[in-house]
Amino acid sequence: MAEKKPWHGVIVASALPFKEDLSVDYDKFAEHVQFLADNGCDGIAPNGSLGEYQNLTEAERAKVIEVAVDAAPEGFSVMAGTGAYGALESLHWAEQAAKAGADCVMQLPPNTFRANHEQVKHHYATVAKAGLPIVGYNNPLDTKVDLIPSLIAEIHEAGHMVGVKEFTGDPRRIYEIQELAPTMDILIGTDDSVLEVGIAGAVGWVAGYPNAIPQATVELFKLSTSGNVQDLERAKVIYRDLHSLLRWDTKTEFVESIKLSMDELGLYGGPCRPPRLPLAKEVADKIIADTRAAAAKGYGK
Repeated sequence: MAEKKPWHGVIVASALPFKEDLSVDYDKFAEHVQFLADNGCDGIAPNGSLGEYQNLTEAERAKVIEVAVDAAPEGFSVMAGTGAYGALESLHWAEQAAKAGADCVMQLPPNTFRANHEQVKHHYATVAKAGLPIVGYNNPLDTKVDLIPSLIAEIHEAGHMVGVKEFTGDPRRIYEIQELAPTMDILIGTDDSVLEVGIAGAVGWVAGYPNAIPQATVELFKLSTSGNVQDLERAKVIYRDLHSLLRWDTKTEFVESIKLSMDELGLYGGPCRPPRLPLAKEVADKIIADTRAAAAKGYGK
């Protein structure tokens, strides 16, 4: 059996709880870290897009990582989100994560800048100076940079990326990445592609909906990645039951959706910071209906 690394398993892209005055509720966040660990998740990825890192002050962003590390029980990984506009800023956040005691980082390419391949490689090489393992995050829709398989392979060969969170939702890419970089670890990046990317050989899942339903999603991941035919049959049942809910993870309203599902299930999701505003009633009603449907089938936790 392969050695389990800190980026293996279900690593929850954590929502960040805000109080009604929109200040960060660090106590609730620490409780959420423990809740995820108690319910079978393998780690947490704070300061990702689901954690609204773009709307945090420098002091808040640093403290989120410190609280996550302090609250994490032994064996529960912290994969710090270090996305930023440029390499020097990302290096700063990677160094802060290392000092705080994080296990690894999740690194986007340069944000909001259509960087070429040489610039992207330089970006990852710069962040690698912090000394923590880097999991790349391919989200070309939002970053305007596509980490295509050949580019991923080059960065991996240079020692600057140990795994990649694939957010395109295209499982065909996984096979090409594995051909070009056989030792690269694949992490599922979209909640509604768990089965397909799991079958393709994923060893991890940077996941949104475990914030609301950790036990069911952990079971889905394990069944989808076991390689056992009988497990896959059970995985298909859970996947079909949950897919309408998991699909919200890839929508524009993904942060609001997951927080609303948490609230609906008796957890604390709470409000979002602007520019996010309360959801339109018809959207909120659909999310609530999908959440209740999952709970009615026994997937409420």
